[in-house]
Amino acid sequence: MIKFVDLKKQYESIKNEIDEAFASVISDSAFVGGQYVEKFASEFADYIGTEHCITCANGTDALEIALKAMGIGTGDEVLVPSHTWISTAEAVTNVGAKPVFVDTLSDSYTINPSEIQKKINSKTKAIIPVHLFGYPADMEAIIKIAKENKLKILEDAAQAHGAKIMGRIAGTFGDAAIFSFYPSKNLGAYGDAGCIVTNDDDIAYRSKLLANHGQVKKHEHLLEGRNSRLDGLQAAILSVKLKHLDKWIEARRSHARLYDKLFKDVQQVKTPEVKGSFTHVYHVYCIKAEVRNKLRIFLENKGIETAIHYPEMLPFLVAYKYMKHSPDEFPVSYNYQPMLLSLPMYPELTNDEIKFVCDSIVEFYS
Repeated sequence: MIKFVDLKKQYESIKNEIDEAFASVISDSAFVGGQYVEKFASEFADYIGTEHCITCANGTDALEIALKAMGIGTGDEVLVPSHTWISTAEAVTNVGAKPVFVDTLSDSYTINPSEIQKKINSKTKAIIPVHLFGYPADMEAIIKIAKENKLKILEDAAQAHGAKIMGRIAGTFGDAAIFSFYPSKNLGAYGDAGCIVTNDDDIAYRSKLLANHGQVKKHEHLLEGRNSRLDGLQAAILSVKLKHLDKWIEARRSHARLYDKLFKDVQQVKTPEVKGSFTHVYHVYCIKAEVRNKLRIFLENKGIETAIHYPEMLPFLVAYKYMKHSPDEFPVSYNYQPMLLSLPMYPELTNDEIKFVCDSIVEFYS
């Protein structure tokens, strides 16, 4: 069996470090907040290159908290890509605003800057570009539009730890960015975890308040917030893993190069495209494949796990049926939706396993 993601292999490779980190947190009884959370927040801010890192319980909370900290609320509209995980859109709804879907680019699957301009009106207050699958959105074009229309930018970098544009890390282009540390992410905890990064002192201050019951210090509540805190065990795990992140990213990029090479002459498969100035970190290695569903069953019978990210674009989910969207509003994402297939991708994957996956796909199309 070739797993889609094998977290046990990763744990085994750093077992002693993880076990020591667990023991330290337990020994110090530093379970909520405290030194391990502060340490990781500082380390991650340094890694990303921002002044502030506000930790919280998960990536979805991070989106909601950041939007509130930016002052987004009832009556506002926020532009989000049609192709992403539902958290990006539901966070907008959960702060009282309206998500407005924007079609994506056919090669990168990220929000199409040309389509953004068409959706802007007097109610539009922000854009959430998603760096999908580990590949950055076109931030240069998005920033230009945002400045011209006085819009906030909240980068959803939940899948893009360490991704770059011209050497600059994704998450440093907008007013703020969020990261998820869900276990399967390139930098993953052993449970839910997330954070907000920003260089904006006001957004950082408000985010920190909102994530901790609106407290400036214990029992002094300046506003109504929520309970969204990173625990010490997860923070300690993340500190250990952060030291290995660049090495793991390079392993993913090496795997992607091998996939690309082995698929070079397979006309029924389109591999991920990468612009020269962009650094893809391959949280997901997603191909476009003809007769995708039959291929997926064939691979499953071969013992190869795959995934689909995501079976339906957001505008067509039952949750957004009330918006009454039609396929012709999002022709690009709607048309590639039935072709996407995510192949096994994790640092510990072997070249032989990648070759078996590719050979199996070649066999299917032969």
